[in-house]
Order: sequence, then C-alpha cells, then structure tokens
Amino acid sequence: MIFTTASLAKRIEQAESVMLTECAEAAGSRLPEGEVYIGRAGGGVAVFTEPGAPFNKLAGLGFEPLNTDSLAEIEREFARRKALLQVELASLADPAVGTELTRRGYELTGFENVLGLELQQDALRMSGDRETPAITRATPEESRLWMDVVTTGFLSPDAFDGPVSHESFDRATLERVYADTIASKGFVRYLARRDGVIAGGASLRMGGGVAQLSGAATLPDHRRRGVQTALLRTRLADAFDGGCDIAVVTTQPGSKSTENVQRFGFALLYVRAILVKAPA
Repeated sequence: MIFTTASLAKRIEQAESVMLTECAEAAGSRLPEGEVYIGRAGGGVAVFTEPGAPFNKLAGLGFEPLNTDSLAEIEREFARRKALLQVELASLADPAVGTELTRRGYELTGFENVLGLELQQDALRMSGDRETPAITRATPEESRLWMDVVTTGFLSPDAFDGPVSHESFDRATLERVYADTIASKGFVRYLARRDGVIAGGASLRMGGGVAQLSGAATLPDHRRRGVQTALLRTRLADAFDGGCDIAVVTTQPGSKSTENVQRFGFALLYVRAILVKAPA
C-alpha cells in the first residue's frame, strides 16, 4: 500500500513537467518559430503550443518557492496569446500557492485524480479475465493507426456518474497532440487486438522511476472485453522491467477510467485542482 507524501507528489509532478516540456518541444518542430512557449515558476513548467491544445497549462507548482515575477511573466505570455492560463495544483502542494493564485484572479473550474500503484511483481498479476486481448507495441509504421484508434476511443466516452469535464477537444486537435507524443522521446505506444481486430490503444512514458500511463482508449464495439485490463498489465510489466517503482494515471473523477484502474489496485494519491485565469 502506498502512503502518499509531499515528496512522492513532487516526483510525480516533476515527471509531468518533463513530459509537458518534451511534448512542447516536439510541437515546436512543426510550428512557426516563436509559437511555442515554455516558462518556469515555483518548480513547475508552463507550456503553450497552439490555441486550444491540451498542453497549454502550468503544472508542478507548489513544491519549490514561488517567484511571483516568474509567474507574472507566464501570465503575460498567455495573455499576449489571448489564451486561458490553466494551473493544475496538487492537493499536497504548498497551500500558499493556491492563496496566491486566488488573489491573482484564478477561478476553480474542476478537479482531476492522480492514482498510483506500487510496482511489485505480485501487483502485475490479475486473474478472472473473460478474455485476453493480444497486446503489441505499435511499430513506426503503425503510428497513424495507433493515433486513429486512441482518438476515436477518446471521442466516444463511456457514460459515468461524475462532474462534467473541465475541457473538451475535437478530433483535429487530438490528432495533433498525439502526433506530438509520437514525435517526442520517452513514449511507448501499444495496440490491443481481439481475434486479430484492432480494439484499443494506450501509451507509457517512463522517467525518474515514475511510469506515466496515458492515451488509453478502447473502441466502442470492444468495451467490457478486458482490453483496458490487458493494456494495463502489459504496460505495468514493461514499467517494472524498466526500473520504475510506481505507476501513475490521471483520470476524471467518477469516470470509467477511474473504475478500471481502481479495480486493478490503483489507489487515489492526491487530487489536482484546476484553476484558470482568463487573459486581461
């Protein structure tokens, strides 16, 4: 059982910041020079790639002293781009950061869960599956196929008993985002097949002993058939072999994704508050 500490949350938030930076750098290779912005404040990183992109956010705040001048510079850069500045603030971060953000006009718009699983050999075994979909790593030639599968799955969400998501994206935006993850270093992508038919996909990023599970989606016709369980097990085994000691996943509260990973043994580590500041 994991006991969540501020030190553990800092590790996870630092991994998130590195991932954002790498994806922003990948986006910079296809966008006009000067379009992508990367700024730093309070141990966190702020990224802007293009209008409406999911990467446009400030993550990792609250685990190092906050320099308000650095934060003000980030705010100016987002305002110059007429973009909302979204901060993801961990509940284990310094509460004074939340106070400062509120004072500066940020508004609470939602929450997201960060769940984790300690990677031990016993944790990688799970019995009782109705089926065992075949999981393979996506080859470079399958990049487009992987991108289409996870985008289609993401755009066909399951019904759930939870709050409305604080963000939504269209297919074109998601495809650009997934293309940037393909171009960035560190990501491993997976495809799931049932009887030889593509059923879903997912991705894994490892760094600093933290395995970040992301991009998981199942096509509607293949749901409730063990696809997500098989994708989870394969990625966790690879993360364990890769030297990671903890796996983390970010989910929307009350979502089917939360149910899936909790059934596998993931525990809620902490919550991120989503605070947003509109451009002046």
